[in-house]
Amino acid sequence: MAKVNRTRSTSPPDGGWGWMIVAGCFLVTICTRAVTRCISIFFVEFQTYFTQDYAQTAWIHSIVDCVTMLCGLGFALCYSPAIAMVGKYFNRRKALAYGIAMSGSGIGTFILAPVVQLLIEQFAWRGALLILGGFVLNLCVCGALMRPITLKEDHTTPEQSHVCRTQKEDFKRVSPYSSLTKEWAQTCLCCCLQQEYRFLLMSDFVVLAISVLFMAYGCSPLFVYLVPYALSVGVSHQQAAFLMSILGVIDIIGNITFGWLTNRRCLKNYQYVCYLFAVGMDGLCYLCLPMLQSLPLLVPFSCTFGYFDGAYVTLIPVVTAEIVGTTSLSSALGVVYFLHAVPYLVSPPIAGWLVDTTGSYTTAFLLCGFSMIFSSVLLGFARLVKRMRKTQLQFIAKESDPKLQLWTNGAVAYSVTRELDQKHGESVATTVPGYSPT
Repeated sequence: MAKVNRTRSTSPPDGGWGWMIVAGCFLVTICTRAVTRCISIFFVEFQTYFTQDYAQTAWIHSIVDCVTMLCGLGFALCYSPAIAMVGKYFNRRKALAYGIAMSGSGIGTFILAPVVQLLIEQFAWRGALLILGGFVLNLCVCGALMRPITLKEDHTTPEQSHVCRTQKEDFKRVSPYSSLTKEWAQTCLCCCLQQEYRFLLMSDFVVLAISVLFMAYGCSPLFVYLVPYALSVGVSHQQAAFLMSILGVIDIIGNITFGWLTNRRCLKNYQYVCYLFAVGMDGLCYLCLPMLQSLPLLVPFSCTFGYFDGAYVTLIPVVTAEIVGTTSLSSALGVVYFLHAVPYLVSPPIAGWLVDTTGSYTTAFLLCGFSMIFSSVLLGFARLVKRMRKTQLQFIAKESDPKLQLWTNGAVAYSVTRELDQKHGESVATTVPGYSPT
């Protein structure tokens, strides 16, 4: 096989082949996230065919999402690397690039939701799944677009490179099976791992990780239970699929417009706050959902929830990059999406168990809403505490820095001396003709 040409660049190009990377990531999100969301349309079919309750049937969707985020299997081998590649190719336009790339999830949902319902009616659920499987094979084309790029910050520090190079030259004279060679390999591996995953010890990333757990718990059940909930309040099958389409198309608008807006100069420094706002708004939508029991009320809900869902999904990589930097973005995103796995696994079955136990969707939706609101509040509180500490440290440093005090006192003394000189010059000018203070 021919070697893959690795593009070298000192900084992200913010264009060029990067737009092909965005197109590839766009197709990846269609083939992964959109197809996964359409499992909601299969929910009633599975429940009827296998004669199981809500909790048991929900495991199908939750296992798909969990394995995608948890392992190196299936969709996971496509989804996380594609998203990380967009972050490598873009810096100044990162939010916009992610907005376009992640909009594939919404576009795919908009198109696939009615198509899947039609396929189920024509070929039953087994035939519909086979056709979806053939469509997902397009991931092979997406992978062919991913061209690696090496940035300046990706290189190891000179000290580490010198140590590894020196050790390698020393161990070349030794048998490859000797203990020294194994020791060198272990040392280099430890160095690489330490550099790659040092962000795990950052307090900001730990708070983000905890917040992601609550956010992921809340966001998953809606895509499983929106169609069953709509059917339970008297909406027809086609109208329920239409709600998923609406959610998908508004998701696209949220992806692109929020990415574009947060790239503007007025909001570029507030992308973190925009992320918190979007997550919190989705939580509020959940709290209102039990009161919406007709199609005219469920349509605005789908619009609002879909918009802010697309908004915060776009900003997850941006917020992660702000915390860990571009160099560790790929690994950090892997950890962030890995953290989605456990909530994705347990939240739909828990929501199904609550529906089976209470006979209503209210408790399940309220729990999801409060979970997302708590995720937003936790991140906001952590950022507030950090800024307060930073302000306090700056104040202490200003008070305790003798150089700063001397400079301030010197500036004051200089200004006083200058005023006295000016007054003295003015008094002399009035008494001595032709005298100038300058």
